[in-house]
Amino acid sequence: MEDYNKVIESLGVRYIKAKNLVLHQPFTVRNSYDVGNNLILLHKGHLTFGEESMVVEEGEMLFIPGGRPTRVSYGVDQKNRVITNDDLITNKDKFFHSNDNLDLIGEDEESHSFVSFEAKVFDSVNFFASLDVPAFLISGQPKLANLVIKVVEESIQDLPGRERLINIYTENIVVEVVRYVLRNNMFVEQLATNSTYFKDPRLIDLFNYIKENLGGDLSNKVLSGVANVSEDYVGQYFKMLTNINPQDYIEYQRMERAVFLLRTTKKSIRDIGKEVGYKDTAYFCRRFKMMFGIPAGKMRRRESAMNI
Repeated sequence: MEDYNKVIESLGVRYIKAKNLVLHQPFTVRNSYDVGNNLILLHKGHLTFGEESMVVEEGEMLFIPGGRPTRVSYGVDQKNRVITNDDLITNKDKFFHSNDNLDLIGEDEESHSFVSFEAKVFDSVNFFASLDVPAFLISGQPKLANLVIKVVEESIQDLPGRERLINIYTENIVVEVVRYVLRNNMFVEQLATNSTYFKDPRLIDLFNYIKENLGGDLSNKVLSGVANVSEDYVGQYFKMLTNINPQDYIEYQRMERAVFLLRTTKKSIRDIGKEVGYKDTAYFCRRFKMMFGIPAGKMRRRESAMNI
């Protein structure tokens, strides 16, 4: 338990967004994907997920780890309308509208609330993504459900202390999700592995170095000097502890940073690609679309498309 406490204490949590959405028409998104983790609370209606169409009952929550494409169905769709994540981002107002009335949260027949957030170990590694686990159901957790509603309510109102309360509630959400996983003995092997390797100071040095030098040379030769291991061994060492190749991890970090810049700055795609380590803009755009399923330009418009 002490190891888990250390992991939780090391988590840097960042709120991304929260909304109460009402469904216009039923559909399935075959590869629902986001960089942030998403916790979806079903108020009323129908929600299923995964290839086996697991049912989320009213009052239950669906947790989708960041970076994990997941099949999600909203409502009962007699026409079997299946769209891509790209289609959803581009045409979200055709499928949902956002409710900003506090009194109506949870009242519509087909509605859900969600909170999107980051949770990074040592502000470097996506904790839930590092577990490499699928989306999962959370049931019998009224406290957690209430936290989701509180974040949504605060996001709707423009009151003093709004940001502070949202951050506090979001941190509580992360702790409650981790507690739920531990209490139900979920992903035991992955958690045990993580609690071990997150204590390795050489790995922490690598995480920090990669984060601070995304635009520079992050070859295995450079990484070997940071970790003080041989160039031939550094890849094996990193993968042994994290279950991921260091260059794959670096690309994910670069792309995640690119998403942040696309959402929060007006820098050109060319400049963003260079800032995160891609000299060839065309190659950056190809890799971006391969990873996220949509072009970088559409990701830039994601925020306005989501703020319906």
